[in-house]
Amino acid sequence: MNAIGMAATVLVLALSMSVVHAQEAERVTVTPADTGEALINPDMGWTMHYYSNVPANYGSHIAPGDTLDYFPGCSTVFLRIPWAMIEPEEGKFNWALLDTPAQRWIAKGKKVAICVTCSENWMPFPTPEWVKNAGAKGVYYEFGKGPVEKSALWDPNFDDPIFLKKFDSFLAAMAKRYDGNPDVAFVDIGSYGLWGEGHTFMSSQVPDVRADKIVRKHIDMWAKHFPNTLICISDDIAGHDKPGLHFPLTDYALSKGVTLRDDSIMVQPPPRSWYHAEMAQAFWPKKPVILEHEHYGGSKQRGAWGDGSLLLKAVEEYHASFMSIHWDPRVEYDENRGIIEKINQRMGYRLQLREMSWPKSIKIGEWFKVESSWANAGVAPCYPGGFMTLTIKDDKGAIISVLADEGLDMRSLAVGAPGKAPVVSHTSEFRVGLIAPVTPAGTYDVYVSVGKRDGTPVIALPLANDDGQRRYKLGTITIMENG
Repeated sequence: MNAIGMAATVLVLALSMSVVHAQEAERVTVTPADTGEALINPDMGWTMHYYSNVPANYGSHIAPGDTLDYFPGCSTVFLRIPWAMIEPEEGKFNWALLDTPAQRWIAKGKKVAICVTCSENWMPFPTPEWVKNAGAKGVYYEFGKGPVEKSALWDPNFDDPIFLKKFDSFLAAMAKRYDGNPDVAFVDIGSYGLWGEGHTFMSSQVPDVRADKIVRKHIDMWAKHFPNTLICISDDIAGHDKPGLHFPLTDYALSKGVTLRDDSIMVQPPPRSWYHAEMAQAFWPKKPVILEHEHYGGSKQRGAWGDGSLLLKAVEEYHASFMSIHWDPRVEYDENRGIIEKINQRMGYRLQLREMSWPKSIKIGEWFKVESSWANAGVAPCYPGGFMTLTIKDDKGAIISVLADEGLDMRSLAVGAPGKAPVVSHTSEFRVGLIAPVTPAGTYDVYVSVGKRDGTPVIALPLANDDGQRRYKLGTITIMENG
């Protein structure tokens, strides 16, 4: 190459680099701050114990229209109630017991969780008496002492064929109404053990060897009838105070797609606040873990509550996605606002957009790149998953272009210690106005959202400027005719 040719080549390279730098300079970069607000999202949140076994606890303490909108992060109403109250006569169901409070909450965009129990120490026949009269065998017991010849309290033999057949029929009817219902957050396997907690040491005292086989039958029944709904089971099936990572029954439950519910933490003062945080490590990477704290008043009275910081510690150790409100909700909230606010920054998942950049201007039909950085600041994965979408709107709020990127599933974001969530950078490529619909040139607003593959927003983000549909305005972009 002669000197003139070399000079020309250098000039072309210099001009090319100038164009690249000019293009890089003409980008919009935003680093939005986390608003700190509590988020209502799928597979996470505070659960209000509207029925806590006894129907009067605790929903009767609040007005019919009260859905705890003042309680930040409260996403679910929990209905735990004896079987006998739902099916007082065989084949005749009192579904209104569940549907009435549920519909109040569903109308506010919240969800319902259901637990049906078969053993209680405050009523003679939580399993309907008609089941006993049909021939199901059972045991009379004295609370805290075990089986006796006669008393006011009766447990079924939880593996009795007649009991299992009747309860299986009940589950079939229940599943017809609630399995796969998008308004149901989870159902709880409450059919074995006192209060639905998976233990009988204070009631009929089923031997451990027999209990192992029985619990597996109950897990199988629920898994059969609720294949499309999150199912949970009490940690106490492995022993209410036995620490450890793996137990045959909890491993079996997990193999059937059932998640863990610790019922309850903070019954006793430290260091016996809970026993099964280690057990939860097998569950939380796959399924949302659910925590129930002891009745708040009782926990305080026994000195087990402290300043509430143990509740946050439990969320961290269990990687919890749900936490109960197990008392008069107004009292619990008013006396624990500070710790509730801290828990809402960590419980479940919290998707943060750390940075995003896009060209200041683009041409219709031409590719352009969007760079984004994401982190999950919560303790648990984003179980439902979700994909980023860029939505472009005009000054009237009309959607001009929906640009969904399936390249990054938010389910894949790893979690970390507080303030140490790993950040993932991602590059998206989009085109606006290719073929149709007609896209006029102009300057438009840019929104970001996370949700379905088709661009439908699902996940609330801790960002400002929400359009009311979980899209968040970040800035503007100019769209030019392609000459």
